[in-house]
Amino acid sequence: MKSEDIKPELPEQEAIIENVELNINEALFPVVILVGMLAYNIFIFGDSALGGSNQFILLMGASVAAIVGFLNKVTYAQMMEEVAHNVKSTSGAILIMLMVGALSGTWLLSGIIPSMIYYGLQILSPTFFLVASLVICSIVSLATGSSWSTSATVGIALIGIGSTMGIDPGMTAGAVISGAYFGDKISPLSDTTNLASAMAGAELFDHIRYMFITTIPSISVAIIVFLIMGFNISSTGTPDITDKLTAIDSAFNISPWLFLVPAAVIFMVIKKTQPLVALLAGALFGGIAAIIFQPDIVVKVAGGVSLDFNTAYKGILTALTTKTSIATSNAELNDLFTAKGMEGMLGTIWLIICAMVFGGVMDAIGALARISESLLNMFHTVFGLFASTVLSCLAINVTASDQYLAIVIPGKMYKKAFDEKGLHPVNLSRTLEDTGTVTSVLIPWNTCGAYNAGVLGVPTVDYFIYAIFNWVSPFTTLIVAALKYKIKQLKS
Repeated sequence: MKSEDIKPELPEQEAIIENVELNINEALFPVVILVGMLAYNIFIFGDSALGGSNQFILLMGASVAAIVGFLNKVTYAQMMEEVAHNVKSTSGAILIMLMVGALSGTWLLSGIIPSMIYYGLQILSPTFFLVASLVICSIVSLATGSSWSTSATVGIALIGIGSTMGIDPGMTAGAVISGAYFGDKISPLSDTTNLASAMAGAELFDHIRYMFITTIPSISVAIIVFLIMGFNISSTGTPDITDKLTAIDSAFNISPWLFLVPAAVIFMVIKKTQPLVALLAGALFGGIAAIIFQPDIVVKVAGGVSLDFNTAYKGILTALTTKTSIATSNAELNDLFTAKGMEGMLGTIWLIICAMVFGGVMDAIGALARISESLLNMFHTVFGLFASTVLSCLAINVTASDQYLAIVIPGKMYKKAFDEKGLHPVNLSRTLEDTGTVTSVLIPWNTCGAYNAGVLGVPTVDYFIYAIFNWVSPFTTLIVAALKYKIKQLKS
């Protein structure tokens, strides 16, 4: 049997639970309360809200929904049954996320990620600086799955380099953010990529492949604009990255042979190997590469004296499961060379489980059915449903101020509506990423906007217009929907 013949069961294909006792105002009440609580919670906790308080607020939102359910003749047992079913439906996504964390750990330990950064930094030149910045950040973010780490490390360095060349920091920041969010958006290591596919019920690599339909045009527009800028701005000076290259080269054994590992994973993905298998293989290959290319680092991580079976075992298992940090002589790079292993994915997994509790209760009381019915009555076209999803993601990014919530809430609320229209889950997962993920950084009071403005030292209003990929992406997804281009349907 071919791997592509194995189709996971999609819970969103099941019948929508209806409750004739529930009206639209009652159905929307838990959502309004949830968004309000989340907005206040983020105001109080700021960036640390994702550490656990947002998850608890999702449970509080589920409690409000449960009260509405009790008032409309829904029993506790019915609610818990639907919650259990929802949590069970995410088991595959949770296992994949754990493998993603494991892979990121061994790819750092083996020097794969540092090698990508090392060779990427060497393509800088004054005329093509903005495009090079976009490409470098794309590579780093794709390799690490983190736009925030990219901005806080390579991004800071590029801002400094650009300033010495007389380039507007807003332009450099826009290029950094465009590249960072492009790489984050299509990386299987990214928590938002995994989160969007899990919320929509789409298979991870199907979701990534389908995103290219809108992502390639968006990043192409950004590249063209930055090329035009590069030929029209006057710059002086020569970028000095010697200290960073030296720091990376001193800490790791840099080699192009290390790229055989990601190449093998890409080959497996192209051959439609199951994601869990491909990621597990990539993590194990990374461990083998670490023993071959970075034996001293393996020994150091293991806390040993020399490389033997025990230290190799301990070093690799540590990288696979928990936080691993590799120090260099350059302080700007040290935060980048940190991976959290499987442990680092637990926050996102926790968020998904709590979101499934909220969604399960909303399912059980018939709220999602009522909201879906209203959406379908309001939007009679496929384009209308896509537009509604885009606007909802933007609204939550503005009101709740968090990109994760801009994925979780619309993802759970709209998946039934997309199913009713006969649309495959990848349509929803892609739209969530095209809007929920990438526009968060454009809003000053959103956690992403505040974070990037702080670490780059450039106000959001200064880089907004130059973060071309981020604000073009929602328009691209709407254009594709309006043209009805490659809108994937559910198989009957």
